[in-house]
Amino acid sequence: MKQAIILCSGGMDSVTAAYHVKSVMDYDKLIFFFYNYNQRAYEGEKTAVQYFASVLKGDFIECDVRWLDSVSTSMINSDKKPEDMSSKSIKNTEKESANWYVPCRNLIFISNALAYAESEFIKSGIQSDIITGFKNDGAETFPDTTKEFADALTNISHISTAAKSKILSPLIEMDKEDIVKLGLKYSIPAEKTFSCYVGPEKHCGICLACRLRKEGFYWANITDKTAYLKDKARL
Repeated sequence: MKQAIILCSGGMDSVTAAYHVKSVMDYDKLIFFFYNYNQRAYEGEKTAVQYFASVLKGDFIECDVRWLDSVSTSMINSDKKPEDMSSKSIKNTEKESANWYVPCRNLIFISNALAYAESEFIKSGIQSDIITGFKNDGAETFPDTTKEFADALTNISHISTAAKSKILSPLIEMDKEDIVKLGLKYSIPAEKTFSCYVGPEKHCGICLACRLRKEGFYWANITDKTAYLKDKARL
């Protein structure tokens, strides 16, 4: 038996990766790993992940890593009001991205998933791959979302675990526009995904994640059905 452990935040990228895995990759079971790290968007993200896990007939597992909040320097874990990006270009967002970076978040997420995969292998001989929604998007590229990062962790898995799980990023060569188009191909109800950094239950419309989401739909020439709290934010 082989299963896919999908690291899913409920956003467009990880949800589209899940649909891609379900559609074209050969797994007997899907497991949706969702992480609680006291993020502002916890409620919106969890609702989205549970919804898509149900639609794709996968298991839902919530992992408690709330301690990460105590070391986070990110606005994802603070009450600070985000800068309204609606009137600014997001071509160069390195500084803005830094405001949302959670230290070692994906390293921690993947390590937890690898521990689960190793346990499954030891107990039942089940082989697991770890699936991420990492993408090729210079506007929102964090150091722990690159192909090099994922490949390095695959190597660590192979030298340190019996399960030898792979960390796979099927969308790594795509940008947000490509992902929106792929989502349409898979008939994903995009309005059910949740991308906002702020939350808690609705898209703010002004944070970096919301802006990138809007631009993805704009350049894909696909209607964005997302209900934003600030609907008139300009592209």
